[in-house]
Amino acid sequence: MVPAESLREEYENLADLVRRYRFAYYQEDTPLISDAEFDELFRRLEELEALHPELVSNDSPTQEVGGEVSAAFAAVEHLQRMYSLEDVFSLEELEAWLVKAQAGIERVSGAQGAWLTELKIDGLAVNLLYRDGKLVRAATRGDGFTGEDVTHNVLTIKEIPQQLSGSGFPAEMEVRGEVFIPSKAFADFNEALIAEGKAPLANPRNAAAGSLRQKDPAETAKRPLRMFVHGIGVRDGLPTSSQSETYAKLAEWGLPVSPYSKVLGGLDEVLEFIAEYGTKRHSLLHEIDGIVVKIDDFATQRALGYTSRVPRWAVAYKYPPEEVHTKLLDIAVNVGRTGRVTPYGVMVPVKVAGSTVEMATLHNQDVVKAKGVKIGDVVVLRKAGDVIPEIVGPVLALRDQQVPPVRDFVMPTECPSCGTPLAPAKEADVDIRCPNARSCPAQLRERVFHLAGRGAFDIEALGWEAAIALTSGHGPDPATVGGYPKQDGAGVLENEARIFDLAADAPNPELRDSLAEVKVWREKRSKGVGTGEWELVPYFWTKPTAKTPSKPTASTEKLFAEVQKAKTQPLWRVLVALSIRHVGPRASRALATRFGTMERIRGASEEELAGVDGVGPTIAVALVEWFTEDWHREIVDRWAEAGVRMADEQDESTPRTLEGLTIVVTGTLPNFSRDEAKEAILTRGGKASGSVSKKTDYLVAGESAGTKLDKAEQLGVPVLDEEGFRKLLADGPAPAAAEEPTEELIETNDDGATA
Repeated sequence: MVPAESLREEYENLADLVRRYRFAYYQEDTPLISDAEFDELFRRLEELEALHPELVSNDSPTQEVGGEVSAAFAAVEHLQRMYSLEDVFSLEELEAWLVKAQAGIERVSGAQGAWLTELKIDGLAVNLLYRDGKLVRAATRGDGFTGEDVTHNVLTIKEIPQQLSGSGFPAEMEVRGEVFIPSKAFADFNEALIAEGKAPLANPRNAAAGSLRQKDPAETAKRPLRMFVHGIGVRDGLPTSSQSETYAKLAEWGLPVSPYSKVLGGLDEVLEFIAEYGTKRHSLLHEIDGIVVKIDDFATQRALGYTSRVPRWAVAYKYPPEEVHTKLLDIAVNVGRTGRVTPYGVMVPVKVAGSTVEMATLHNQDVVKAKGVKIGDVVVLRKAGDVIPEIVGPVLALRDQQVPPVRDFVMPTECPSCGTPLAPAKEADVDIRCPNARSCPAQLRERVFHLAGRGAFDIEALGWEAAIALTSGHGPDPATVGGYPKQDGAGVLENEARIFDLAADAPNPELRDSLAEVKVWREKRSKGVGTGEWELVPYFWTKPTAKTPSKPTASTEKLFAEVQKAKTQPLWRVLVALSIRHVGPRASRALATRFGTMERIRGASEEELAGVDGVGPTIAVALVEWFTEDWHREIVDRWAEAGVRMADEQDESTPRTLEGLTIVVTGTLPNFSRDEAKEAILTRGGKASGSVSKKTDYLVAGESAGTKLDKAEQLGVPVLDEEGFRKLLADGPAPAAAEEPTEELIETNDDGATA
């Protein structure tokens, strides 16, 4: 049993922490912890109070709304209190809330509830006061009773009317809403800051709050602020009977109402809404962190009333956090397959957007400088959906408290893998590279791993650890690899030229037999538990015993079979596997379609290569330069000798029905894989693009089409299902779409660099 004094101490410390973090968030626009961490602390405080009501004090944060009023602005009282919303963090909690609310509706009216469901904008709550249709005051929410007068700054937001349109508005009316910065405008604003050598803003919510609290309205006017209204306070003489009806009236008077709200009939529809916007959340006008569900009827709202902090007729479902705080333990560098040296952050592991993250790229030394991060900082880490994790910036308010003190990152001048001096590939390049492409162990390791990838030869059994094991033993490379000491690879692969000597039908078994000498470090285990001791054990061959000799493992036999099968991959995949800078799947497809054979590609001039639709001069130069290296040509020759396919069969019978058309395929089609759909487009003369733009002629949308479908609908791009796609393949467009110029398909290399 926990002693009473210990429990009270925990409660008081927790309450003090919540107050401190709330003040930093609302008054200083400087969050010291992530929203998810704050929510966790707040729920623990609520839990303690529910279990031990004798601990609850009058000034408990659970009894208060938002924050206090800053001394920098005049304090003003709201005519009607502004409340917070109750948060729920799982669909089960939401369902329980809806059941409880429905019971309340039935007590009041005996009817089935209508639920006004809308997006929870990640911005700053503001209350607009109109008298006789004229905006007389704007204030932040503050503590719910008293807010900060930000009228002069709000007047700079163009879409907020200073005089309402039409007639029939109340003599006095409070309109509540959220001030925000649109996602694209925020990204553009941050790019401008970085270009000026300034640290970027952490997130749109803090940017909006800080913008609205500028002392000089002229500074606020420079920020791309917008507002959507989502509620109403005092409303003398407004005859509407529901929130949705009120939204229609507010829009009629010229107030900016969100386009995303819907009145829904029950739990299933609400859950569909949540799922829909969970997939769309990064293609919307603004950032969201959840969905708000309200009882639409005003009479029921009044009957159910409020707790001390939240209305009983509304709830906010919070999506899993996509932004967290964690400590930046170090900034290391990675040498990619084309030699690019990329800094990346090593962090205390943290769960974000459903996965545990402990590393995130920092792109190059200029980005490290622009973000203002130092080793030892507490940083904001963001992972939006399937997007790679991003270190947004430091939590500056915590920098001086770090032990040991933070320190600057210094970009190395020599390759950490082979010791070669680093330099930009070209004078104007931001990125620095290791020029030792042939002998650098890190580049070799990355190239071998890449050639086995799904976009190249698709050798599933040749993963990251296998690539390490095959290439270790060449060059000085003193670093640990893969999280444990360097492997004893016995020098199996000096470069990727001999990879097909591992094929099941390889006439010379020497290379395959040498795999028996490859060993990796493994922790010794006792009864399934690690002992803390490590030993070198065979990786590709079984460990011999007194009764059984060493032999290839099942995964090794699978490797031999998959390498054999990889020889039959089409020409475009062979091109991808060569790790030529800028040449990815789309450009490779275009080259294979135009020339048909590796021999013709090798012999083509820069002009001929650049003339291929979707290739252009940058890729042409990269190709010609790559083939001037003897050891590069040796790779291609050895692969050809091993039986790798170096020419595509040209099926002249396939009609060129899609000549000049740009088509995007998204979602899951019942009878086409993504690669099969792209192949069908390319063989008929079309361009298979990966993104929707004004130049897109058709979008082929399968199940779970996502944001590309939204963008196509916004741009008016024709959308086809699988049946329509088949008809287009067979007959072409009717009438034929006009041919438009295409862009050069410069593609990212292994670590994100483009020309």
